[in-house]
Amino acid sequence: METRIGPDSLAAEEPLEIRVGGPLAVTMRTPGDDLDLAIGFLLTEGVIRRTSDVLTAKLCSGDEEPNSYNVVDVRLDPGVPAPDAGPAARNFYTTSSCGICGKASIEAVRTRSAFDVSADPITVAPTVLAALPDALRRRQRAFETTGGLHAAGLFTPDGELVCLREDVGRHNAVDKVVGWAVRQELLPLAGHVLVVSGRASFELCQKAWMAGIPVLAAVSAPSTLAVDLATEAGLTLVGFLRGPTFNVYSGAHRVQGVPAVPPARLLPTARPAAAR
Repeated sequence: METRIGPDSLAAEEPLEIRVGGPLAVTMRTPGDDLDLAIGFLLTEGVIRRTSDVLTAKLCSGDEEPNSYNVVDVRLDPGVPAPDAGPAARNFYTTSSCGICGKASIEAVRTRSAFDVSADPITVAPTVLAALPDALRRRQRAFETTGGLHAAGLFTPDGELVCLREDVGRHNAVDKVVGWAVRQELLPLAGHVLVVSGRASFELCQKAWMAGIPVLAAVSAPSTLAVDLATEAGLTLVGFLRGPTFNVYSGAHRVQGVPAVPPARLLPTARPAAAR
């Protein structure tokens, strides 16, 4: 055994408060691209639908001393309804590992998208899909230093990287990509592939659907609820995208050469054993 003592580089994690006429949400995130994060969050939560719904978005000082600039203040167009504050609204405190913590019910998070991804004619070659994780990994500069960040990358069907964002929270990384697209007036993101460095959760499927992204590919496993939502939305969901192999859980018609298959047969949900 060899012992070494010295400094290490760690991924930054700080709170970001999102205000829309007042405090709305606090999320733990890696600082950077905060305006993209805030706007992407509002889009994927169904608060806004398009670029013109946002009048202004600015990074503010907040109440901390010394000044941390961990607040984004967003002003919506007067015609946009205020965020829901009723009993079905989210308890808008999220950690870096949870994107829908505090929702009153599953139905409350099943926000309906303004975009029909089921009609998107995009197809992707298996060889292109297989190459995307490495393409994502090569551009993860912060991960290279810290080893502690998730990434989300938006690609064309030919494998060209359009946008990449990193964050300690996988849902934040996706919101940063979506927020960038909102600010660039690129919605819906039809004809694109979203690649995420972790697992494919329900929340990430919802975010892809809300942004009009037809293909979501993850290097790790999906959940049963993610597959259910992807099937309902007409979203192509790929999991275990590692090297030359991957699994297609829904929307297999968009992967070239893969025969049409019925909806995935899901085994009974695995549950942790009770503590003894």
